[in-house]
Amino acid sequence: MIVVDTNIIAYLYLSSERSQQAEKALLKDAEWAAPLLWRSEFMNVLAHYLRKGLLSFEDSVRIMDEAVSLMEGREYEVASIDVLELVKRSSCSAYDCEFVALARDLNVPLITVDKQILRDFPAYAISLEKFVRDL
Repeated sequence: MIVVDTNIIAYLYLSSERSQQAEKALLKDAEWAAPLLWRSEFMNVLAHYLRKGLLSFEDSVRIMDEAVSLMEGREYEVASIDVLELVKRSSCSAYDCEFVALARDLNVPLITVDKQILRDFPAYAISLEKFVRDL
């Protein structure tokens, strides 16, 4: 199992320069976990694509449904105190710290491309590039 941040989920479903890496990450470990927050963040990404005319409403709904299916059973609540503790000792947002807290709680790596998370939490975070490098 790995914790993935919302960007990794988005790369899997929305074509980008990192989409192949996200697919490789899924092949390497298909048991992705995330805090419940991922849903709101991902819907915000889809809203951006929808408003820019890059996705239809129907495609947005389909993609959201597929992503929810992928994450089913591996979405977690994170204790606020744990998040605030991580915020206190970093420069990361509370949103980002939810993913870090979950990775710490589950004792699994957080896969991300977020440079700030990678810098502030090297004990928990691994870059997407590094995670898939050995495939």
